[in-house]
Amino acid sequence: MSQTIVKPSRPWLPSPRERATDLGLLLVTFLTSYAVVELTPMKGKLAYFFVFFFAFALYSLIKGSITRDFMNGVDQFFSIVMLLGMTLVIIPTADILYTVFDKGRKGIHSGLLTTDMGLATPSDPITNGGLLHAITGTLILVLVALLISLPIGILTALYLTEIKGGFTRPIRFLVQAMSGVPSIVAGLFILSSIIYPITKSYSGLAGSLALTILMIPTIARTAEEVLNLIPNDLREAGVALGGTQWRTVAMVVVPAARSGLITAMILGVARIVGETAPILLVTGGGDTVNLDPTSGAMGSLPFYIWKSFLIGTEESIARGWAGLLVLLVLVLILFTLARFLGTRRMK
Repeated sequence: MSQTIVKPSRPWLPSPRERATDLGLLLVTFLTSYAVVELTPMKGKLAYFFVFFFAFALYSLIKGSITRDFMNGVDQFFSIVMLLGMTLVIIPTADILYTVFDKGRKGIHSGLLTTDMGLATPSDPITNGGLLHAITGTLILVLVALLISLPIGILTALYLTEIKGGFTRPIRFLVQAMSGVPSIVAGLFILSSIIYPITKSYSGLAGSLALTILMIPTIARTAEEVLNLIPNDLREAGVALGGTQWRTVAMVVVPAARSGLITAMILGVARIVGETAPILLVTGGGDTVNLDPTSGAMGSLPFYIWKSFLIGTEESIARGWAGLLVLLVLVLILFTLARFLGTRRMK
């Protein structure tokens, strides 16, 4: 005796009638936006864009109020408003990425990452010279700044979350204030306090010190937020087992926050890798590979981009866009790593 198999209903899927209503709503919205733009002084793609979203939100409000109730219509209205906000964020970002890629690919050639500008000028043909000196200089500047700022930033976060001494409030205020310091101020500080009175010359180390000033607040604030997420039960368990406070912090708290601290480090690097103002003031911007940060001018990607656009020839502008593309790819890789490590579960 055969049995009829009844498929479970899926009420979250729209019915054919609801699909037809939604398609009709879109069609009416398109016609409304077209008529409004054609019959009013508003012209252009931007006018179509805003009129379409406004009409779609208004019609969604009416549709939800008729088919269900007024609150459902209000919910649909604000859903469209939030969609508009998301679109306003995505479109400029996508346009920037497309523009950099479209213009930067014209400056890509086989020797871009393997040669420097020691025997070439920005006005030479694109195939002459490359970004080797700028890439190595950027890596050295960031690495030295990281070696200085990482322990300072993490120790500052540990003081704010674990010690909570009498200087907690002024230190937290100072960290927050440093987060808003313009980058050129950091460069001017190193220029006036180290280069002019002491070294009398540009160097990569001076650039790293300027970047350190900008990097410490990012690492400290991010690490503090990460450490605050660690449950107090872990700290109490470590103390209950006979461990001192710092032993508990070193062997329990810090390992538990390891992925978050790595994320703080990567965000700090992403914060400074594209900084231009302090680099222009203190590094000198050399055109050849310099592996010694303590002596001699040192090139970097921001300086290379600035110099290429400053000259203004067709070849130099193409070089600048190529350098900008490489820098953008580097920043995107760093933020992707931060996102991945920030969401990855600790094993």
